[in-house]
Amino acid sequence: MKAKPSFFLFSLLLGLSLWAKPESPKPNVLFIAIDDLNDWVGFLDGHPQAITPHMDALAKRGRNFTNAHCSVPVCTASRVSVMSGVSPTTHGSYEFGPRYEALPALINAPTIHRYFKDNGYYVLTGGKVLHHGFTGRLKGDLDRSFGREKSKRPKKAISRPMDWSGAWDWGRYPEDDVQMSDLRLAVKAANVLKEDFDQPFMMTVGFFRPHVPLLVPSKWFDLYEADSLELASSRESDLDDLPPNFLSINEYAVAPTHAEVIKNEHWLSLTHAYLASVSFVDHCVGIVMDALAFSPHADNTIVVLWSDHGFHLGEKNHWAKRTLWEESTRVPFLFAGPGIEPGKACGEAVSLLDLYPTLVELCELPGNPRLEGHSLVPQLDDPEAPRDHPAITSSYFGNHSVRSKNWRLISYEDGSKELYDHRIDPDEYNNLAKDPLHEKVKEALVQWLPKNNAPEFKARSERQ
Repeated sequence: MKAKPSFFLFSLLLGLSLWAKPESPKPNVLFIAIDDLNDWVGFLDGHPQAITPHMDALAKRGRNFTNAHCSVPVCTASRVSVMSGVSPTTHGSYEFGPRYEALPALINAPTIHRYFKDNGYYVLTGGKVLHHGFTGRLKGDLDRSFGREKSKRPKKAISRPMDWSGAWDWGRYPEDDVQMSDLRLAVKAANVLKEDFDQPFMMTVGFFRPHVPLLVPSKWFDLYEADSLELASSRESDLDDLPPNFLSINEYAVAPTHAEVIKNEHWLSLTHAYLASVSFVDHCVGIVMDALAFSPHADNTIVVLWSDHGFHLGEKNHWAKRTLWEESTRVPFLFAGPGIEPGKACGEAVSLLDLYPTLVELCELPGNPRLEGHSLVPQLDDPEAPRDHPAITSSYFGNHSVRSKNWRLISYEDGSKELYDHRIDPDEYNNLAKDPLHEKVKEALVQWLPKNNAPEFKARSERQ
């Protein structure tokens, strides 16, 4: 005859089960991507007159990485790197196109969306995520899309000279915010956040402004006194001590040259339009964040905000992106939410490649062996925690920047170099690469240059 469990033992087990701490639910993820946003935001002090109250408030709630850099300073390739967690020197995309699904090196590399979906998350997205949104096999990485629209453009150019690219227009257009696709996207995202979900969710919101054309309603221009706006720091002699490699980079792009901007007297008006566009997208971020604050998900959602690359507005006598200088590589990058104590910003050099592994660790997902970045959880816990790895940026094959906490080394395909000490030269005016006093610093940074450089991959249609 089997012995029956005693009443005391039964009571003890029941008590333990009642007092046992329930397993904590996994946090949601709200993933906000902003196109072509440089450091002209209040929380990065890139421009002293930038008005960005909503993003500034978000930065105060969490950890602001003030020394964050993209992997590639151009839209498509940067986004492919962020979504895959794989560097351009591995996947071979350094320019517009090819799409994620066309790159052989990424065939078995799950996007961050797919990885979260495969590990129990409900994944939804809206707006600009990859260069032209999710296409091909990437559609299967989502549970739901709330679409991507494009803002209406005027029939005639507002400000641009006729010999400039049609993308490079700017001015007070349209009349009202509701005609802007980013505003409509923000409202859609806000409505989605009111919903209940049976699973933890990962939600991506991709805003387009301040990408050109810099067209936003008048009220965003009216925030700024045009006559008193400060222009970007620049010197006519700034490029005199540089190797010639990237001085003709605008030949690869649709952006105007600095000389063309000056000749047409558009530096001030373009600066005004960019700042107006930044304040507009800040308003859109505010709509989403207000919705989250009043949603059932407010206390259990990690927010990560980032931009795909920086943007020159005259610095180093350059416009737009693609360079390996600070204004092209530096990006807003911050985390806020449960477990992330508000406080001091982190000045360690970090990369957008670190976004994917950081979210994997924060959400306690299995490790993804394809990831080439490094989790930022130590810096989320302690902003003073040191980083062993500098941030690497690549622009076209064989050209790289190594950004440490205090230094930037640029190495070009032909072996020429630039070296800047950011402690005393944040505008990168003085190239120290040939100064023998800094030879040891240069040698230490050179060790971080990529050992393997994947050649630029071009789809079949591009090869013909």
